[in-house]
Amino acid sequence: MATYAIGDVQGCHDELQALLARIGFDRARDRLWFVGDLVNRGPKSLEVLRSVRDLGDAAVVVLGNHDLHMICLHEGYARRREDDTIDALLSAPDANELIGWLRTRRMMHVEGAYAMVHAGLLPGWSIDKAISLAREVEMALSAANYRDFVAHMYGGTPDHWDDALAGWDRLRVVVNAMTRMRFCTPDGVMEFHAKGIEPPTGFAPWFELRAGRAEPAIVCGHWSALGLKLSARLVGLDTGCVWGGSLSALRLEDRRLVQVPCAAYRPLDASQNPESL
Repeated sequence: MATYAIGDVQGCHDELQALLARIGFDRARDRLWFVGDLVNRGPKSLEVLRSVRDLGDAAVVVLGNHDLHMICLHEGYARRREDDTIDALLSAPDANELIGWLRTRRMMHVEGAYAMVHAGLLPGWSIDKAISLAREVEMALSAANYRDFVAHMYGGTPDHWDDALAGWDRLRVVVNAMTRMRFCTPDGVMEFHAKGIEPPTGFAPWFELRAGRAEPAIVCGHWSALGLKLSARLVGLDTGCVWGGSLSALRLEDRRLVQVPCAAYRPLDASQNPESL
């Protein structure tokens, strides 16, 4: 049995299938951990969702910002963007079933020596606290009145955690940290505009502010400009597949890395923002 963590797929179905063939994936024996952003910007989000959903218990999925954007679009609480590529998914006959399945995926997954989240964790959160907060969001997304939460999910405020937060503000901070954050301050104030690798003044990459902790290694994606980032405490797997990079899988038992090249479905130029929410 092997467990493979897989970076941001973003609708790149052909590359995902090539990667699974390369690692010799056996659904009866192996497990896949997906770091989020299964959909959008690549050409085959519908096929990706169908394939991953059909893996059943062989796949663990955490939600990314593009997954949540699609859920909000489906529910009528977000505006379409010029670079959205999920029309085929939203109009599919099984769209309600697929999006309902995605909506009930996890925000965070902890198992053995690893904790998986799409973007990151605030410096003030222990792993136990983070997983508890993730469960609050998951409960809101799976509740009968989930549309109330979806309607209030968007926004950049509050920009930091406070234990006194309640209601939509509380859940929104958790969503923003776990699906949008790259940089924050040591006090946990998040910055949502910088997309490269140079932090704005007063900010640092979130993972640098967790250095030295005795905690599971954090598996994440979301940050294509950062690229592959492997250390004792961090497994960053967004290697920019949709931008013409690669799709990466890391076997967690021994950290064997496998990658396949990807077509540049969204070629970068100076005017494009590769990671906007």
